[in-house]
Amino acid sequence: MNSATTRERLQKYLARCGVASRRASERIIVDGRVRVNGSIARELGTTVNPDLDRVEVDGQPIMPPATLTYVALHKPLGVVSTASDPQGRPTVLDYVNLPTRLYPVGRLDYDSEGLIVLTDDGDLAMHVTHPRHIVEKEYRAFVRGDVSDAELRQLARGVDLDGSLTAPATFERLDLLPDGVWLRVVLREGRNRQIRRMAETVGLDVQRLVRVRIGSLHLGPLLPGTWRPLRASEVDALRGNTSGKAGSPGD
Repeated sequence: MNSATTRERLQKYLARCGVASRRASERIIVDGRVRVNGSIARELGTTVNPDLDRVEVDGQPIMPPATLTYVALHKPLGVVSTASDPQGRPTVLDYVNLPTRLYPVGRLDYDSEGLIVLTDDGDLAMHVTHPRHIVEKEYRAFVRGDVSDAELRQLARGVDLDGSLTAPATFERLDLLPDGVWLRVVLREGRNRQIRRMAETVGLDVQRLVRVRIGSLHLGPLLPGTWRPLRASEVDALRGNTSGKAGSPGD
């Protein structure tokens, strides 16, 4: 950018610099942790010129990374999908030893495992998580006992959660085992603990939940706790996700 560049909203600038997601950056601003040219900036409408203004968070200067980093991680069970945890539990960042400051794109429940993306690219994170982009997420869910066709149809049509109907989804039987059933689940929205809560409405108990796809990006052979950098083509595909090809936050 040069000094003639259009000014940028402060929360977008913080996200682009890898401080946090845009939504989390808004909280950081409101909490009074951000200074622009030495003055606390609490207003979400604040704009900055990246070439001229000095931006600090908790007293540390903030600048965009020279290069952006994109990581696919297989989040294990018992790990929180946040940058830090007040209870001292392990977080997804504990598994990626890189010098740049990354943060997770969306969330994946503590008791779930599977694919999660970490990046310092706030624009990509906003694209993948914003509801208007309808980025798909695909899961494998193991349910104790049997699941009837009627229950699968009801879940696919939508059930009431928090006073509103869930969006149409995919619920398909994959493997029938002696003690339960593996299901393929594809969501096109992201509510908190959505699959587990949907299953509960029809009397089903999800014993294991693994996210295997976010949009066009697949978990593949990654083992729990391991990660790999995304290829440029994968990043481009995530940026261009449309309904039916990509995932959103929540599980």
